[in-house]
Amino acid sequence: MTKFTGLILAASRKGPDDEVAKLQGVSHKCLVEIDGEVMLERVIRELKASANIERIFVSIESEDLLKATPRLAEMLAAGDIAFMPSADNLFLSVSTAIDEIESPFPMIISTGDNALHTTEMIDHFASQFSASTDDVSVAMTPADVILKAYPDGKRAFHELKDGGWSSCNLYGLRSDAALTAAKVFETGGQFGKRPQRIMKAFGLTFMLKYKYKQATLDQLAEHLSQRWKLQISAIRMPFADAPIDVDNPGDFERSERILQARRETATS
Repeated sequence: MTKFTGLILAASRKGPDDEVAKLQGVSHKCLVEIDGEVMLERVIRELKASANIERIFVSIESEDLLKATPRLAEMLAAGDIAFMPSADNLFLSVSTAIDEIESPFPMIISTGDNALHTTEMIDHFASQFSASTDDVSVAMTPADVILKAYPDGKRAFHELKDGGWSSCNLYGLRSDAALTAAKVFETGGQFGKRPQRIMKAFGLTFMLKYKYKQATLDQLAEHLSQRWKLQISAIRMPFADAPIDVDNPGDFERSERILQARRETATS
């Protein structure tokens, strides 16, 4: 079994001014309690439970932020997690981690606000990535999977030739070469919400194929593979909850309801 380094990106652009952080007066949205547990603790716990993950690094502004939260402090002391200083943007945070971590590859990257990620999701992604020789893999869930579970949900999908897709904030990197792809996050993510970033990050041809639905998900991955001289793939995630992160108070409420329902189902 391939063993992965887990990297959780937990830095905050807005800090205590983030709408979710304001709900409970904390410094980072990933430090809010959701269904009785600090969100970042939940993400770590699910990642740690995966037999595919060998070690976990948390990229955040200061180690003191982790030490100030009792359970996270315990995890640090026990060696269950290690602190990694974040940088000015997502790309630089990943690049810094790769430079600082001994033998960082292969690596799976997640984020501190993916409260609904489960060990099962991590294992599915890790097994698919392990079975390939791809330099980079990106987890994507088809829109029909999401809408079957949440028919009234309003989500912004990446609408392509083969239907709608939603990113799961789960990425696999196999080598230093994969940083070429990670560089698209140098100015931030949120490509679906800010189409102008697609043009800047991926180029005109990609933008036209994306905008006019002239390519499937795999065809866009192949286009980027040729553009960056890498092997890039999209891994299908058969989990409706995988793309749901906590970006705003509405996401927080919905995620907490889902977690409560999971817990009630598990105990019934």
